[in-house]
Amino acid sequence: MDETTLRRGLELTLERTELEGLGERRAGKVRDSYVDTAAGRRTIVVSDRISAFDHVLGTVPFKGQVLNGLAAHWFEESRAVAPNHLIAVPDPAVSVVRECDPFAVEMVVRGYLTGSSSTSIWTHYAQGSRRYCGHVLPEGMRKHERLPRPLITPTTKAELGAHDEPLAPEQVVERGICSAADWEQLSDLALRMYELGTRRAAERGLILVDTKYELGRDPDGRILFIDEIHTPDSSRYWYADSYEEALRSGGDPRALDKELVRRRLVADGYDGRGSPPPLTDEIRLEAARRYAELFEQLIGRPFTPDLQPPIERIRRSLGLGPR
Repeated sequence: MDETTLRRGLELTLERTELEGLGERRAGKVRDSYVDTAAGRRTIVVSDRISAFDHVLGTVPFKGQVLNGLAAHWFEESRAVAPNHLIAVPDPAVSVVRECDPFAVEMVVRGYLTGSSSTSIWTHYAQGSRRYCGHVLPEGMRKHERLPRPLITPTTKAELGAHDEPLAPEQVVERGICSAADWEQLSDLALRMYELGTRRAAERGLILVDTKYELGRDPDGRILFIDEIHTPDSSRYWYADSYEEALRSGGDPRALDKELVRRRLVADGYDGRGSPPPLTDEIRLEAARRYAELFEQLIGRPFTPDLQPPIERIRRSLGLGPR
């Protein structure tokens, strides 16, 4: 995107919605959902809010359009691997999905020893721990090194403003979050989806470093992927051509995700505790460039943002009429 379009986006960010007639409103860190229980459907509006360290930090221009477009792409791309909840995409920032009963666990799959937060696998390893979420890690590994195999490191799904809690796989069953049989199915689906994402990313010159999946059960009893798949909010990507040199030199691989925002905050002295500092327009614009670039890198076509005022556009798309 050109600089004029990016800066125009600062005036068009979608921070919050209040849409009548769609069902009960439920706000998450990034998405505003409207649940119509009678119809068995949920309308998801993907805002431009950005979260990190379990806090909402502000907004990034066109972020919701990027996330919604990428999620729709991956839901279609992955139907051969597993079913998902997507029904329709009536607006660049809106998806209509099948209502499901979500499992209260995020299926985090990690392929590399990396991270910057206090709960990351690398932070634990650097502090001397060789066990992470129930997995034993080998000695002598370097930061950003590929793990011997992808690891599932589940976390709880915290309420807005609370922190997710990493768990060992056996704790998921012990706490009654799901049955042992369901856990086996969730794990199998998560690893299969990660393998697809890894393969598709490699075809586009990227490394899918780690990702998180959410799954739910629909009224017919099927387990479906929900929320989003392989977007820059749920996944970490590196450029493949920078990886080996970064590993040799001890530097950071060139990233293409919201890790930029985390690293900026860490560099400014924020460690995830207390209220985060506000995002500058410079960081917001750079994050917008990264989101758009990842969209284009993964899908192979330009990202063209819709420059209409978002609330009015969404209302028209959903047939709600003017406010």
